[in-house]
Amino acid sequence: MDDDKISTEVASNDPATVFAALADIVYRGTSADEVYSAICVAATLLVPGCDHASLMLVDRGRNVTVAASDRIARTVDDIERATGEGPCLDAIDNEAAQIETDFLTPTAWPALAKGVLARTPVRGAMGFRLLLDHRKVGALNLFSDTAGAFTSETADRAIILTAFASVTVSSILHGEEAQTLRMGLRSNREIGKAVGLLMVSHEVTDDQAFDMLRKTSQDMNVKIAALAQSVVKAHKQSIN
Repeated sequence: MDDDKISTEVASNDPATVFAALADIVYRGTSADEVYSAICVAATLLVPGCDHASLMLVDRGRNVTVAASDRIARTVDDIERATGEGPCLDAIDNEAAQIETDFLTPTAWPALAKGVLARTPVRGAMGFRLLLDHRKVGALNLFSDTAGAFTSETADRAIILTAFASVTVSSILHGEEAQTLRMGLRSNREIGKAVGLLMVSHEVTDDQAFDMLRKTSQDMNVKIAALAQSVVKAHKQSIN
């Protein structure tokens, strides 16, 4: 399956449709490269302002771009590696999302900004760390051609996709069966939804909301994924 076909599979900006298409790609037993490419395409559909995306993984100490939505995303990754700086590289080492809203303004990554502005239409970038068994294994990298398009709100949408990507990468690297991976993706989506609902209803941060979910899971001796499903189900019933 080439990138054009993957784009057709997930050609919708409706989150439920895009996530369902991604899970279906995994379920059909496609290759890791195709799944990684699908995640990058999905980022451009799901995250407001995102025009290009890439997935970078650490391979024997080297930061390797394993997939990208297009040539521009790969070019930005190349510039980051060449200059040794940028939000995508920093995201691998830092828990917090790395955001550059406009490379034309003073930035923490001046060498990267110079190269990006000279060689691409990109004006903003975001990097989000991927974890595997508490190890930093890579980053999901998003790029925008519009200055100021990336905000804390768009970062929240990207965090959901990053969680999805983390589960995918973890399962692929562990060689899990497609059905197991699909279940993990579905559970991760439910956890993301539950965290979002708790943030709104209790007016707390995402970290606080997840801690609430985790603590309740431990107190009730219920798996966190199952508890998240209950939270989402209860919310749906309350609004029907």
